[in-house]
Amino acid sequence: MKPARIALPEPTSTAPAYNQRTWPQYAHAIRSCGGVAVPVPLGESQASVARLISGCCGILLPGSPADVNPQKYNQSPAAETAAPDPDREAVDELLLQDAFNLHKPIFGICYGLQALNVWRNGTLRQHISGGLHAQSKLETVHPVLVTAGSRTALALDRSHAPEGPVWVNSSHHQSVQISGDGMEIVALSPDDGVIEALELTHGSQFVVGVQWHPERTFGTNALSRALFQSFVDAASAWKLEPIQESVVLVDACKK
Repeated sequence: MKPARIALPEPTSTAPAYNQRTWPQYAHAIRSCGGVAVPVPLGESQASVARLISGCCGILLPGSPADVNPQKYNQSPAAETAAPDPDREAVDELLLQDAFNLHKPIFGICYGLQALNVWRNGTLRQHISGGLHAQSKLETVHPVLVTAGSRTALALDRSHAPEGPVWVNSSHHQSVQISGDGMEIVALSPDDGVIEALELTHGSQFVVGVQWHPERTFGTNALSRALFQSFVDAASAWKLEPIQESVVLVDACKK
């Protein structure tokens, strides 16, 4: 069996140094779980992106220093909201459209979770007061309560974690406010109620988003490894249904 090819966009179009530092972390986690990370450059044409992702069986939406444009969820920008990244948003939307049309597995991390939720017509809290969620990029600093029976909980079982809350790292100032269509809240911060994970509630498609950064603790944290392994395993098991067709590819053919 060939390794699962995972579409992994550049995190940002505005900071090459950030991409060079962070993209390899996601790629390493995918590779360590038996997959292949396929880089998706930002600013490419729709047809070019469609060609890249046509051979992929899953998508990973990484973190970013940008914030999702609040206009996409009918809000005005707050003073603390960072500038949007239109090129990243355009690529994410193409990837999500293709993945949902073809039921490809999706894994969103931090900004990627937020982009996924907004694409599903959810909203975001534009700024979280206090420093609990921006304390550390590497260490596990606060607890998270995970819903029993969820995909994330199954990953916990796989990692042989003890019962009760799990501890995660944290590096964000926004979070999910209202979950999007078909998305279920499956993890919360017990200290302040911040939403920490969402999953698609219906069907068999693997769609998971987490607010923390498992790629940064992949080498030291069993849950981080289990989350990536569950995603790559789902991508490896994905098969194209002959009766389905990607709208992304159809649109690309019209160019």
